[in-house]
Amino acid sequence: MDDTDNTARIPPARTETGVSRVRARRARAGQAWAAAVGFDEALVVEEPLELRIEGQPAAVTMRTPGDDLDLAAGFLYTEGVIDGWDDVAAIAQLDDPSGPRGNTVHVRLAPGVPALRARAADRALFASSSCGICGKASIDHIIMKHEPLPMFQPPPVEVVLGMPATLRAAQPRFDATGGLHAAGLFHLDGRLELAREDVGRHNAVDKVIGARLRAEACPIPDRLLVVSGRVGMEIVQKALVARIPGIVSVGPPSSLAAELAAAAGMFLAGFVREGRLNRYDRG
Repeated sequence: MDDTDNTARIPPARTETGVSRVRARRARAGQAWAAAVGFDEALVVEEPLELRIEGQPAAVTMRTPGDDLDLAAGFLYTEGVIDGWDDVAAIAQLDDPSGPRGNTVHVRLAPGVPALRARAADRALFASSSCGICGKASIDHIIMKHEPLPMFQPPPVEVVLGMPATLRAAQPRFDATGGLHAAGLFHLDGRLELAREDVGRHNAVDKVIGARLRAEACPIPDRLLVVSGRVGMEIVQKALVARIPGIVSVGPPSSLAAELAAAAGMFLAGFVREGRLNRYDRG
């Protein structure tokens, strides 16, 4: 898909929410508790987001408030509830009188979307929190649903090495709290297209993919996904659904993440820091 015009419609990340001030006391080695110094500390906010499909509760995820519509859209897309943005008739954030303000997103699916898909969110959330089917059986299942990616030539090593620092510079709420993960989409020349932060790694990825989806700019065959922590199999799966050809990570991948990336033909670089990286795919 030619996303030249569509990506210009993606709004910047919302950074006015997601940080809370609390009173804390700091003690150092050799000090008694009575000598601890009080100060105001910024902590990342973690609150539940309920996703409702056709008015029925479908999933609850713990997230950092902000970009919630992107999160909901990305979750539905990467977990197979929808195949594209045209499967969504309407999406809105609601104030539920029985719960915290703004912590509910309601999605109405387009006519013709199979009813069984609406329940996939339940199964996806259960599987992501309790492992679901594990190991090779899970990888085989994913590859059966999503064919391997086309041959991909990654950018030069120096370009890849510079991506995490660029992502880090786009994390205003991490600067305030030190407690947020980030995900970003990068052009192959190293330029950052968009970034999102969240208390959950998977949520940050869903927010990035959801932003592109809501701009009708998915799949994403010409960008790299960069994440600030480690890479689990679920993140590789989400990138594969969005047809992202490669992942760059500050931390290591899990063994299943490396196996799935290799099976999918996806470029995977981990421990990308301090002027070095490890490459785990078959390239």
